[in-house]
Amino acid sequence: MSTTKRSTSSGERESGRSGEREIEVVNRQRLCAVDRVVVAKLARATLDRIGCRDAVLTITFVRDRAMRRLNRDYRGIDKPTDVLSFAYHEGEEMAATEMESRHLGDVVISVETAGRYARELGLTFDREIEHLIIHGALHLAGYDHETDDGEMNKIERKLRKELLK
Repeated sequence: MSTTKRSTSSGERESGRSGEREIEVVNRQRLCAVDRVVVAKLARATLDRIGCRDAVLTITFVRDRAMRRLNRDYRGIDKPTDVLSFAYHEGEEMAATEMESRHLGDVVISVETAGRYARELGLTFDREIEHLIIHGALHLAGYDHETDDGEMNKIERKLRKELLK
């Protein structure tokens, strides 16, 4: 989201505050402006729509160098990717009520790779970032498009229609 707020320091943080429903947004890059309030609101709306009203997460924006390191260290793939999700409770069986009141994890987005993919797909940078926020939040909530017979993709398309104007 490149419209209004631009970080003045590469580690600047801001959140969409609503008490315990806080979404933390960290901008660790200076290449692209990020509207942290808009990012937090979209993440909050995504979590609310999928029944995780009290869940929170952190979204961090980085450059390709940092993303490549994360992708190599955690997935064994030595190249950058657009988005990675690091679930705090991955693999744990938790009741829905327990899941609704906890920090789900971190979504990391590479602005450089997102920008390249946006150009390839004919999207604006902001729209691609919105797609990645929804996608990452769904992963943290336990959805997995690689194993769920299209359930995550269906929910993701529905959320895009409802939340993105």
